[in-house]
Amino acid sequence: MDWSDRLVDAWYAGHPALGLLRPLETLYRRVAQRRRARFLAGEGEIYRAPVPVLVVGNITVGGTGKTPLILWLIEHCRKRGLRVGVVSRGYGSVPPRFPWRVRPQQSASVAGDEPLLIVQRSGVALMIDPDRGRAVRALLEQEDLDLILSDDGLQHYRLARDLELVLIDAARGLGNRRCLPAGPLREPVERLGSVDALLFNGAEGDPAGGYGFCLRPRTLVNLRSGERRGLEFFPPQQRLHAVAGIGNPQRFFATLEALHWRPIPHAFADHAQYSAELLEFSPRLPVLMTEKDAVKCRAFAADDWWYLAVDAEPSTAFVTWFDAQLARLLPLAP
Repeated sequence: MDWSDRLVDAWYAGHPALGLLRPLETLYRRVAQRRRARFLAGEGEIYRAPVPVLVVGNITVGGTGKTPLILWLIEHCRKRGLRVGVVSRGYGSVPPRFPWRVRPQQSASVAGDEPLLIVQRSGVALMIDPDRGRAVRALLEQEDLDLILSDDGLQHYRLARDLELVLIDAARGLGNRRCLPAGPLREPVERLGSVDALLFNGAEGDPAGGYGFCLRPRTLVNLRSGERRGLEFFPPQQRLHAVAGIGNPQRFFATLEALHWRPIPHAFADHAQYSAELLEFSPRLPVLMTEKDAVKCRAFAADDWWYLAVDAEPSTAFVTWFDAQLARLLPLAP
């Protein structure tokens, strides 16, 4: 376990040494509050798109199931006849230039693992750029769209937004509820009072003040051949090597255990880069990874490497609420 893993554990389990970081937290909090106040006052360069912009973001560091929910939102909007585009920072990407249009045949090193996953799964028009306002402008120059989904970007105040959805891991919550670096929060907890909806990944039902959603395992996909198999392909008590380079790897391992398999966990840093040598495990068993990891491993995958495809399932109450928001933002849409 490296220092970053230890820090995350301290945020959620507690550690007295975090008190030493309080002065830095105070400074971080002031900067975050100042940036928010400037945005609310309309100060600085803020781009407002000619179509509605929906931000799907986090207030905590680490994964909360954002990518599966964005895929659900894309499909849901399309079923209602809406033309959807996505913008993303493209964390970990190294394209020839920004803004950069992500195509399904590109590599994760160029496009970023999460943007590439979204495009390969949905075929959506997606532009990456650390300046998300510039990404929106570039995307609208190429595509005739009804609305834009911003993959993360809750704290990117140079882009105006019409709706803010914030995801929270129901099991981990907000940790010690402190800001970086003394805690996992990107903004003070009071920020949650101004967002439009809170979605709790893994919640049973709809928690007070928010909506629940879960990630449902759907199918196994072979990295080399693309062959799709049902979950019964691996029998109960199947031993396998489980690879997860996501914000909360333990959630993935727990999912495999709930499917009655016996995973040998291999946790990596979020957005980790892989090689065939790095994933040579003993004993020789099937390797099962997340779809986000799979987009970086197809080029050197072995025959018995698989990923688990999951789909987000929001609560019925959230679907009703979200449809009402679409009707409000796009009253003349088809």
